[in-house]
Amino acid sequence: QVQLVESGGGLVQAGGSLRLSCASSGSIAGIASMGWYRQAPGKERELVALINRAGTTNYSDSVKGRFTISRDNAKNTIYMQMNSLKPEDTAVYVCYALKWVLATKHNYWGQGTQVTVSS
Repeated sequence: QVQLVESGGGLVQAGGSLRLSCASSGSIAGIASMGWYRQAPGKERELVALINRAGTTNYSDSVKGRFTISRDNAKNTIYMQMNSLKPEDTAVYVCYALKWVLATKHNYWGQGTQVTVSS
């Protein structure tokens, strides 16, 4: 099993910044990629950003140029720096990890951290 613990959410005014962290623990060997999804009230969960073991990143169009995902392999932690926040970024942000075991894909999710951007 993989455990994911997020931190760093909170309330910020539009135009402000927040930094999210996600620490992984447990059976982390074999994790291929990690990232962030978000879910706003009444909306589907959507991908925000992903980073793989090689450091290749992928962002949703809505956050490109504003959010930056990074990883610290020594700490088994990923980060997401969120700048120029908008009210529409308000959501629960959930950490995600993808692990392959014997050609089987396993998805792991954190509990989520609330990000609220006021106008």
